[in-house]
This record gives sequence, C-alpha cells and structure tokens, in this order.
Amino acid sequence: MASIKIVLRKNMMKKDGTIPLAIRISENYKTNYKWLGQYVFEKDWDKVAGKAKRTHPNHKKLNNFLMKKLTEANDLYFDSKDDSITPKQAKQKLKGPGGSKSFFSVAAERVKSKYDRGTFSVAKSELSILYNIEEFLTLKSSSPKKKVIADIQHRRKDRVSKSRKGEYSFMDGINHFKKSKTLKFRDIDQAFIEKYKTFCSVYLNQKTRTITNQLIFIRTLFNIAIKDGIVAPKFYPFAGEKERIRIGSGNKIGLTIKEIEKIESLKFEPQSSIWHTHNVWLIAFYFAGIRISDVVKLKWSYFNDNRLYYIMNKNEKPLSLKIPDKANTILNYYRKNQAENNGYVFPFLKDANSKNDEDIFRKTRNATKLFNKYLKRIALQCKIDKNLSNHIARHSFGNIAGDKIHPLMLQKLYRHSDLKTTLNYQANFIHKDADDALDSVINF
Repeated sequence: MASIKIVLRKNMMKKDGTIPLAIRISENYKTNYKWLGQYVFEKDWDKVAGKAKRTHPNHKKLNNFLMKKLTEANDLYFDSKDDSITPKQAKQKLKGPGGSKSFFSVAAERVKSKYDRGTFSVAKSELSILYNIEEFLTLKSSSPKKKVIADIQHRRKDRVSKSRKGEYSFMDGINHFKKSKTLKFRDIDQAFIEKYKTFCSVYLNQKTRTITNQLIFIRTLFNIAIKDGIVAPKFYPFAGEKERIRIGSGNKIGLTIKEIEKIESLKFEPQSSIWHTHNVWLIAFYFAGIRISDVVKLKWSYFNDNRLYYIMNKNEKPLSLKIPDKANTILNYYRKNQAENNGYVFPFLKDANSKNDEDIFRKTRNATKLFNKYLKRIALQCKIDKNLSNHIARHSFGNIAGDKIHPLMLQKLYRHSDLKTTLNYQANFIHKDADDALDSVINF
C-alpha cells in the first residue's frame, strides 16, 4: 500500500535555516516528492503528526494549507480510476496540467525506451520525427523555399556524417531533445498540426502516409502526457471534430509472373554486389515474401529437414516453410561459405558483433540500402517501370498468390493479425474479380 505523508527535506535546507516541505509518495520501494513551496524551521515542525507546531507564527493557516494538499494527494492516488497509477504519475498530476515537462522531453523519454528495448528502427524513425518538428519550429517562411530545403538537407547530411565518424551518437540526439523546452503540449493545436502537415509536404517532400505516421506519433505522446497529468485533456488536438487521423489502405502493387521470370533469368558475376542482391531478393520472394531484413539475418541453423524455421523480426511470430527447389538452388551457392560467413547464409553480417543488437541492426540496414541501389539497376535491365524495392518481393508474392491460394492461407504465411492487412497484399486479385464482375454486366 502507498504511503503519503508531508515531510521535511532536510538535505535541501536554505541558508537561513528553513527547510522545504514536500508531499512524499512511496510505494513498492519507489518514492517521489512534490514540493509544496513552504519552508519551516526544524524546531517548528512535528514530524510525527506531520504538521507545524504552535511555535510557528502562522501554524493554523499553514496546517490548513497542508491538510488541503494532503487530502488532494490521497484523493488523487486512492480514488483514481486508473488503478495502476505510480508515485511518479501521482506527483506529476499534483503539479497540474501544463507542468514543467516539454513535448520534446516526453518524446525523448519514449524514444530512449524504444532504443533500450532494442527496437532501433522505431527509435531512429521517431528521433527523425523530432528533428522534423524542430526544423518546423525554426522555419523562416520569409526565406526562399529552395534555400530552406537546402539548409534542412545540409543539417541532415551533417548529422549522418558526424555519426559515421563517431562524432555524434543516437544518445546525443536524445539528450538534445531532453533539454529542449521550446514546445509545450498545449501549443500543439489544430492550427499547429495543419501548418506542420503543409511543412512536411512542401519542405520535406513527404507523402501522405509518412505525414500520417508522424501525426500518430504526436497523438501517442499526447495520450502519454494526459495519462501522466502533464497536459489537460481539453488540449488534446485529436478529439471529436478536431484533427482526425485517417489511414488509407493504399494499393500494394507488386510484380507480375512475367516480370518475376525476367528477374529470374538474369545472370551476374558471382560474388558481386548485384549478384548477392539478385539472390537475396529472389529468396525473399520464394519464401512467401519474407522481409528482406529477415533474409539478411538467416542462419544455416534455421534450416532442418528441408524446411526453414525462423521467427519474424517485426512481430516475433514463428514460421516454418518448406524449402522450394528454386530457393534451394540459390542456397547451394552459399553452402560452402558457412564458416566464412560466421554461420549466416549471406555475407552481410559475417563481421557483426553477435552480442551487439545495434551493430546487427546497423549492418542489416546498410545491406538493405545497398539492395535498393542495385534493384534499380535490375529493374532497368528487365525494363520494369515499377519501383523495384526490397519490400516489393512481399507485395509480389501476395498479388500472385491471389489467383492461387485463399486469403486465409496467405494470412497464415504472412503471420498477419488482421485479415484486412492481408487483403491489401492481394490487390491485383481483388481488382481482377471486380473487372470480371464489371464485364459480366456490361458485355450483354
């Protein structure tokens, strides 16, 4: 059970000998203090009763004030609808909405928690959002558009360059925003959001879905801040008829069977970067659209009894698939290099520190960037005018599968929690059904 009491903080004694009073909230060995803005001499304080002695010149007025604050703290902690409220949250709620924490400070804590849990891709993308918001806040709309864009790109490149040289780390970015007090939650209203969406579109050249992802991040931070008592619910910009976040399903455009066959027929110099890219992409397609980042991390130990057993990195769901003959042909190219590649099928993580998750993430990301570069060359050689990317292998499998397998089976292969997500990958099949239905009506 929590203990709430008014105490003297003797270690914070002022030069005149007076000591500050604070509400102490303790539970499960966690303690937080809420300063009350009142100071007394130790001789005028009854620590057992938790109130001022009669020797204090204004003991009645002070004790009434303290009783009111103590009652307020008890009501908040014990009558809260949220049974999981912590001492830290109680302290923040007692400070009242619009407390000292800035938007950037709360955001930095969340991003750091993602980083500490090893979800580096999410942490890095959310940190990028914070830099985008900072660019928006410092925007000089009177400056020429080209200059603003060039300056933003220069600052980005400078951070990347310093990061590669070891002069800038992820934690440097976190600490930068932890100290920032330039943005309060109550400043983020509908007008702010509309201007920010325009900024992202005009100056960052971002598409609708990318902008939507940033709004979702801002909304998540608002929910955290409201729960912790940092901002009042009335300032929530996503409630009612205010800003509404709409996520479009979009079309997952993949390749056709003929386009896949063109890619399969290509021949490259063995062990060259484009040769590896070609093999990795086809393996992703052959194994039901396995994500490229998971392909890079494949180890020979995942293959047993002519099957692939692995856990998807994104949702940590296990999957077991038969090894198709086409996939086996590619895998045979790499079998002789098992020791050289440190147990990995492909060579991109052979020098990675297996005990350092961030190092594995960084080398995986570098590999996927390399693939996207060479996939553009492969598209040119095959005269494919679609955006041939890492992820299109997944979309291609889904689209082609639409003519061959039931959506529920594709959902099982993809390990999707929601069938709606799977149906987006079968867009071509759905369109074909719609086209056939249209023809059946008008071609009478």
